[in-house]
Amino acid sequence: MKRRAFLFGLVVIAAVFALDQWTKQLAINGLSNPFRVIEVTPFLNFVLAWNPGVSFGLFQGQAPWVMITATAAITIGFCIWMWRTNDGLLRLALALVVGGAIGNLVDRLRHGAVTDFIDLHVAGYHWPVFNIADSAITIGAVLLLIDSLFGGKKSSR
Repeated sequence: MKRRAFLFGLVVIAAVFALDQWTKQLAINGLSNPFRVIEVTPFLNFVLAWNPGVSFGLFQGQAPWVMITATAAITIGFCIWMWRTNDGLLRLALALVVGGAIGNLVDRLRHGAVTDFIDLHVAGYHWPVFNIADSAITIGAVLLLIDSLFGGKKSSR
């Protein structure tokens, strides 16, 4: 049973990673030559942006190997946690975070920065441009928070 549940987590990781990499390649191909912005709705644009930092452009001055090493270490830790947990919501949350982290890690290794392309805006305010991996990480983090606040006492054995 534990292996099957862990396999589900690996499938989620693979699906997030594949969707992330596919959409990033579409963005690179469709938005870079010539550079353009595609207005999808009054509040959503697609625009190519390169983020050498982490979430919301933080830590842009850090050496790339620091972020790559930190991301890899956290990803391995979350995979171990995913293997050890018996809770489905927690496993899903960890898988979303790991899938997104791997997607952004591959970008750092391939391009030296993360490919972002989703631009949400309302009343002149633009949310920082993001991607599918960032969305998966955010949803996973929210699920982790929900699990920690409302999940009750559980064991991760």
